[in-house]
Amino acid sequence: MTAACSAESAAQVLPGFEHVRRYWDPAQACMTAKVLPGEFYVSAQDEMISTVLGSCVSACIRDRRLCLGGMNHFMLPEPMGERDGWSATVGRAARYGNDAMEQLINAILKAGGRREDLEVKIFGGGRVLAQMTDIGRRNIAFVRRYLEAEKLTLSAEDVGDVHPRQVQFFPRSGRVRTRLLHGLQQSRLVDSEQHYLKRLANDPIKGEVELF
Repeated sequence: MTAACSAESAAQVLPGFEHVRRYWDPAQACMTAKVLPGEFYVSAQDEMISTVLGSCVSACIRDRRLCLGGMNHFMLPEPMGERDGWSATVGRAARYGNDAMEQLINAILKAGGRREDLEVKIFGGGRVLAQMTDIGRRNIAFVRRYLEAEKLTLSAEDVGDVHPRQVQFFPRSGRVRTRLLHGLQQSRLVDSEQHYLKRLANDPIKGEVELF
């Protein structure tokens, strides 16, 4: 990609998303925005939004009429049963799901989208932390309840399983590619997610740590 093309693509970023890391993906021949835990990104151009999920969940939300959309990445376990140390930790982190969904939807509406034209696809929520409570299942249950309460259309999902996954979303077309991760990639993501949860426990307000 030429310097002129790179500058033109960078200039097309919607206001408020200049901090999100973007790079040229030669395999897809397009610019790619990498969404990290605690982040979200909205695009009105022909580019890809990518993330990697373990027990976290991402919602890809798109306005069908305007062909613009975005992706978030959040961890929202909902503690149930005895309030032990682990439950207290995930409970403090739970609000990120509400924030992530509301901020993503509001950013799409601000860019000209309409609620009645929104379609949603959800991904992630794998049971990758086998020695702990099933955070992924709780994330999935949360996002489904949220969409039902907000009367938003769920058009596709790829959730659950025991492996992490890579998600690539093309907001212009609405197409999504997913790939399950195994072996060393899975091990590294699990280690990173455990570290992320510890950071949430110690500093649940920020929680914006690059993991993947």
